[in-house]
Amino acid sequence: MANCITRHIPNTVTCCNLFCGCVAVVMAYQANYPVAFLFIILAAVFDFFDGMLARALGAYSPMGKELDSLADDVSFGLAPAMIVFSLFKEVHVPSFLSAIETWLPYSAFLIAIFSALRLAKFNIDTRQTSSFIGMPTPANALFWSSLAVGGYEFLISDKFNAIYLVLLVLLTSWLLVAEIPMFSLKFKNLSWQSNKVQYIFLLVSLPLIILLKEGCLAAIIIWYAILSLATGYNRKDNPN
Repeated sequence: MANCITRHIPNTVTCCNLFCGCVAVVMAYQANYPVAFLFIILAAVFDFFDGMLARALGAYSPMGKELDSLADDVSFGLAPAMIVFSLFKEVHVPSFLSAIETWLPYSAFLIAIFSALRLAKFNIDTRQTSSFIGMPTPANALFWSSLAVGGYEFLISDKFNAIYLVLLVLLTSWLLVAEIPMFSLKFKNLSWQSNKVQYIFLLVSLPLIILLKEGCLAAIIIWYAILSLATGYNRKDNPN
């Protein structure tokens, strides 16, 4: 049984995730995308370790599970939504959309809504113990924050406009709750046969990191979604 100190460690780490998410929201609102990106990465690190610590310390609790989901919707739902909200104020808006230009940025909050739905679904879905159904919320948040940093010049150029941004919001929101099996990066062993999808993912991701730098995570998340769709990962275990 966890003692009075260790039992609070996982929830403390989860609160660090939440704190980073709150800072990311503020930075995103101020259109400081690099700092928002940094704090979303830090939130993802804390999110990775809270569950690991809970298992290692025997400090798992129902409260911790609920706290984790609440923190995740801020860090990986509201924070990327706020990044997109700020981007809408900078991207080109076609003249025929001028009548609703003021309202377009609010479509960004679909990301926060569908992230909440994704997290609620994950908490009650017994199929997602070793893999995922739909895009994980941290992956979606890293996609948007990396895109805002690495692809900023393209996003505000004449080659891009608000219509494409709305379509991206709709696509990523749908991916969060779609009945699409997506693989986990957890390795049960080191054999190629058992983990070939994970190994292929990592082998392609390495050159993307080298070539794209700040925008690499956006490209890697796209590659992750494409590979999951192409392999139909775990469809037998997760029938649709």
